[in-house]
Amino acid sequence: MAQIIELTDANFEEVIKSFEAPVLVDFWAPWCGPCRIMAPVMEEIAQKFQKKIKVAKINVDDNPAVASRYEVRSIPTFILFEKGEVKKTVVGAMNTEKLIEELGI
Repeated sequence: MAQIIELTDANFEEVIKSFEAPVLVDFWAPWCGPCRIMAPVMEEIAQKFQKKIKVAKINVDDNPAVASRYEVRSIPTFILFEKGEVKKTVVGAMNTEKLIEELGI
């Protein structure tokens, strides 16, 4: 099973820039119903695309600096990074196929 990387304000930049592959980051919070609905979708994407992208998540309540830096105003928000740069941002819960389509992966 593919691993979903847990990010924090402290390790975010280092982790995002450490991978050659694109990194899909899920900005979420435990109290957010749509975020919980997206957890299995993120696991499916991590598994399906494990050779193509890395999947990570960051709790916006515990790590407000990163959420603020990337202007995350509502959750769930998904940001696809390539070489540390934002490539695509998608907001809201959706099924796996729709998220893959929106992100272009």
